[in-house]
Amino acid sequence: MERRLEELAAAPAWHGDLPVLLLERCWLRLSCLGVELLLERLPPDGSRDAPELRRWRELTADGFSAHAAQQQCWQEFGSEACQAALHRFWRVQERGDNGWTHDSYLRLMSEYRRRFELSGPRSLPLLVLARADDQHRHEPHRLHWLTATPGESEGPMRHTCA
Repeated sequence: MERRLEELAAAPAWHGDLPVLLLERCWLRLSCLGVELLLERLPPDGSRDAPELRRWRELTADGFSAHAAQQQCWQEFGSEACQAALHRFWRVQERGDNGWTHDSYLRLMSEYRRRFELSGPRSLPLLVLARADDQHRHEPHRLHWLTATPGESEGPMRHTCA
């Protein structure tokens, strides 16, 4: 982890290889990947933002009945596309998305970049993944920001274990 903080501090500009730490609690496994690979490794749920469902919400907000909005969406997108979007949405509702949505991904990226551009020590994102079993399927992933403080590597354990 110390090495990753040093890499982050030494980076001259924002780039896709900046580190993101993932902690899989079930396996007590800490992994590191470049920020550009985060989408591939941990795809966010975008089922709620499907164009068919967004359009349906717009129409109902404009006063259409649920049935009339559905009929309009079927005309615009086709019934199969609308049914597939609903199926994906409900599948995610049943299995849970651990709060990892497209919006939460964008917030992480925006905050990472903001913190990167600040003067002073840079912060490294640590995403603690929720457990994958049925009991914890609605538990959210948790984001923490790690920042090295000056003299941190000179802690007391370093000298007693040397």
